[in-house]
Amino acid sequence: MYQPHPSKRLTTLFETKPYQGIAPESATFMFVGLDANYAADVETSLMFPRLFDYHEDGAGFWRTHGIHHPFLLPQYTGDGRRYHRTFAKIGFGPRHADLVSFVELLHVPTVGRSNLTPSDLDPTHLERIADALFRGQAKYSFVSAGVLRLMIATGLFPELGSPRKTSGALRTLYVDSQRKVFLHLHFSNYGKFELQLQAEAREIALLTQG
Repeated sequence: MYQPHPSKRLTTLFETKPYQGIAPESATFMFVGLDANYAADVETSLMFPRLFDYHEDGAGFWRTHGIHHPFLLPQYTGDGRRYHRTFAKIGFGPRHADLVSFVELLHVPTVGRSNLTPSDLDPTHLERIADALFRGQAKYSFVSAGVLRLMIATGLFPELGSPRKTSGALRTLYVDSQRKVFLHLHFSNYGKFELQLQAEAREIALLTQG
């Protein structure tokens, strides 16, 4: 279950673009999450105009402001900041703005804590994600353990099997001649997971150089 975000403006943005950054089917790097969660009062915050700009043109926002997401702006102190601060440490920069997509399994923005089940998800949106993962331009896609569990539970991602052991930090869930799907630690992790996060970040950074 989840609580839809009360902002009609934010919800309308997701109706048009249920993703962040560039469209998932056009991305080279795709990061799949559970839901896009925002503070209940985000529409009245000082950073909302920037958030609106970002959702309208994520790549343009990145090039203009030099950061990939408005949650990194100093005006924002809410949930989601740790995730994007960790992502920013990987080494992606404005030059990658036209290569990166963030897409969530849930197609609408939320507020508060969510406990998603397959019945919460929209099959059409999931089909779009599957097309992007296995038939789109994405060379490298990334899902965390919680995301993987929900994807498998939907029955719509039979290509994703058990993680394959590799010599590096990242584990492979799917590979073909054009693309790979990796299992990674959620970017909100910290503490005892820090060394693993750093190791995975180094491997993702190497992929950006290919």
